[in-house]
Parts: sequence; structure tokens; C-alpha cells
Amino acid sequence: MLQKYIIERDYHNSRLDKWFKAKVLNIPQSLIEKIIRKKKIKVNKKKTKTSYRVQMNDTIEVFNISEIKPIDLKKNINKYKATKKEKKTYGDFIIEDNDNFIVINKPSGIPVQGGTKSFKNITDLLSSTKYFENKKAYIVHRLDKETSGVLIIAKNREYAQLFTSLFRIRKIHKNYLAIVHGEIPKNKKTLEDNLVTYQNNKKVIQKAITHLKIIKNSEKYSLLELKPITGRKHQLRKQLFNLGNPIVGDNKYSVNKFIKFKNNNLMLHASKLKFMINDVKYNFEAKYNQEFDNLIKKQF
Repeated sequence: MLQKYIIERDYHNSRLDKWFKAKVLNIPQSLIEKIIRKKKIKVNKKKTKTSYRVQMNDTIEVFNISEIKPIDLKKNINKYKATKKEKKTYGDFIIEDNDNFIVINKPSGIPVQGGTKSFKNITDLLSSTKYFENKKAYIVHRLDKETSGVLIIAKNREYAQLFTSLFRIRKIHKNYLAIVHGEIPKNKKTLEDNLVTYQNNKKVIQKAITHLKIIKNSEKYSLLELKPITGRKHQLRKQLFNLGNPIVGDNKYSVNKFIKFKNNNLMLHASKLKFMINDVKYNFEAKYNQEFDNLIKKQF
């Protein structure tokens, strides 16, 4: 039995083996290589290698492998399926929607992707809406589960790679708002820390830099605008904890003298995001949630 596939734009320049696992069967690498050696997979009627980079409009022919079964259907079985109500609700969070990417005001309390501790997630919710009909959702950056605000999700591999590159070279600029415990000194303009993380039981020290602006101060709280220059995991939460002014609602990075707000959202919001593509400037802004607004009105 012969099956033919035409390479779509979304997989342009992907390795043949990765394309095969994604579009045909998710089987072990060794088995893919064996099938190719036996000429059961051809590209443009020619034998090739697993490392070949497929090009848009390439014709892939797959011969007589119907007896091989996929070994991993978990990512299809375990996807979260949004309810009709959720699909309608998430339409209210859309800031920008075009052919290449979508921008949303992510609500707090829901992770960007599913994991061992989280099933319901932004990626699966949006994937089942009209915004990603016949398209795949590509995560290009992350916000913590507890953090709300501006989030970009690419709709094709080309823009996913583009955004990843822009984030890596720091050409995408992000602003956050945070309500923290205590009063921040007025002369504090920049946070510089050496943050410690552990990767495979190995201690890793990374420099973290964030510019800050005090918007409002009181004896108990400070409202801050934060501009991270580096992009470390939990950077803002760790740096403000190190400063002695943890974010309100942060039960992970907090100190005993401050009350833990177990029932409150984390008061950290990704408020603005800007970048440029092909000389076109993009500026997106997201309004903080009601709980954030209530705390500002109550304390300042």
C-alpha cells in the first residue's frame, strides 16, 4: 500500500524523521531508520536519510508500513477538550488574531501547557477554538500558572521560530505590574541578582537584571512596573523576594513576616509587550484582573 504526502509550509526545513513522527507514525528512531534503509520512505521518488530537511511541496512516499502501530498516542488521548462555555469565554481574552499568531490576555490560575500536575491548559483550550482551526498552536514563551497578562502563541512553525529568535536576542520587550509587600526605597531603579537553579542536580548560577519603577507606595504595599532585561525562570518573583518585598499572593517565594494569601491570585501581571517584524511595530497591552484592581483601590 502506497501513501503520499505533500510537505506543508508548517514543516518546511524540518528533519524527515521528525516530520514522520509528527504526521505519520510515532515510532522509535531505530525503526524509522530501518524503514528508510529498506526504501520504504522516499522523498521526490529518491532514497534519502533521516536527517534530510524536508522542503515545502516535497512529495513523500511511504510504502507498505500499515502493519506498524503508533507507540505513543498519549498526546492525543490526554488533550484537554474545552467546553462550549470555555470556548466562548476565551474569545473575550483575545487581543490580536491574525494568520501567523494570536495574542491573549491570559487569566491567572491556568498553566500555558499541560503537565504532570495540570491537565487543563491554555494550549489545549485555544487549539479547540476557531482561532486554531486547521492550525497548530506553538508556544514561544511562557507565563507562570499564577501570572496573568499578555501571551503570544504562534500559528505556524515559521513564526514560532521567528518569535523564539526574537526572545533569545532580546528584541521582544515586556513590562509587568506587581503589587509587593512593604515600601520600596524611592532610589531603587534596578535589580541585579545571581539566581541559583539546579539542573540535573547541578548548581547553576545565572545573572538576572530587571529595571523597576515605583508607581505607588504605601506603608504596607508598593505598586511597581517591572522591565526584565534577562529571562530567568521565576526571575521577578525571586528578585523581589531577595529584595525583601515578595509579591502579594506568592506562596512559593515569601517570608514569615508576611501573611500568605492562599485564596488570592498572584499579584503579577504581564501588562505590555512590544516587538518589530519586517519594519512593522507591534504593541500589545492587557488590562489586569478584578482582584488586582480591587487591591490597588483598597491599598493606594
